Amino acid sequence: MTTSLRLNNDLSVAQFVELTVTAERLGFDQVWVSDDLFLRSAPVMVAAAAVATSRVGLGIGIMNPYSVHPAEIAMTSATLAELSGGRFLLGVAAGAEEFLGWAGIPRPKPLTRTREAVRALQVLGAGGRPVEHEDTGPGWTAEAHLRFPAAAPVYVGAMSPKMLGMAGAVADGVLPLLYPPEHFPTARDLVHAGAVEAGRDPASVDLAAAFWVSVDEDRAAAERALAEKIAYYGASFSPYLLERAGLAVADFAGIQAALAAGEVGRATDLVTPQMLGLGIAGDADEVVRRCRWLQDEGATHLSFGPPLGPDPVRAVTVLGEQVLPRL
Repeated sequence: MTTSLRLNNDLSVAQFVELTVTAERLGFDQVWVSDDLFLRSAPVMVAAAAVATSRVGLGIGIMNPYSVHPAEIAMTSATLAELSGGRFLLGVAAGAEEFLGWAGIPRPKPLTRTREAVRALQVLGAGGRPVEHEDTGPGWTAEAHLRFPAAAPVYVGAMSPKMLGMAGAVADGVLPLLYPPEHFPTARDLVHAGAVEAGRDPASVDLAAAFWVSVDEDRAAAERALAEKIAYYGASFSPYLLERAGLAVADFAGIQAALAAGEVGRATDLVTPQMLGLGIAGDADEVVRRCRWLQDEGATHLSFGPPLGPDPVRAVTVLGEQVLPRL
């Protein structure tokens, strides 16, 4: 079984490095960091972690082809693969339309653009030229190739059915965001169907069960930490996923208004028990119970995402010492 830790780029570089070093010591296989706009630079954070670790895989989940051109993503990926000794993992997705909108960046044809970016990045990482392939998008010339190719596995962050199917068809791995975790069987079937349709063996795709978790002996404290994360990101979730949890983007209107007014505490208070069900909150026993269900459904890669708990270092330690050995 593969285990990974997903962290947000709202952490300081020092905090991220400390958590990554802790995760490596506790036996996690991978550590990922988001690259959300207007927070810290994920490539810089991964570079800092690369020089502080020696074994654990290091990923950015995700970069998007709208705010950064695939050529520059390829440069970043190859450089981090070189720096880390081949441990770098690249996550690509269309990105959240709301967050891109903050910078006035349009997001046309997300499925097409993401697929083209994935293929171009795979070709560039292998030392090839995108212009020689029909599925890498327009605009490339014969001079568009890396002068120091260094391949990294390309994962796709996906939520919608079409994006999940596309990821199964072309990606090396998939990070399906499971809000709630019980969405895994549906996501799995969509990824596998995409792989089969493309003539691929579904087992060749590293399919992560990527969920949010907040662990603490104090259940109320664990739920509060998760509620803060849901308050910030909930409205940007795919309507498709929210609908499966009995929710809609409109349900987060009051939360969004509170956040816009700078009232983070009030926004957190407005997160309902139904919204908390989008992730896992509780003690180690509760996390193990929910994870064993995922394993029973065929999950071979468990990916634990933020907030992890009211004390992130303690939470990662609990996951490594009390959860992973039981799975």
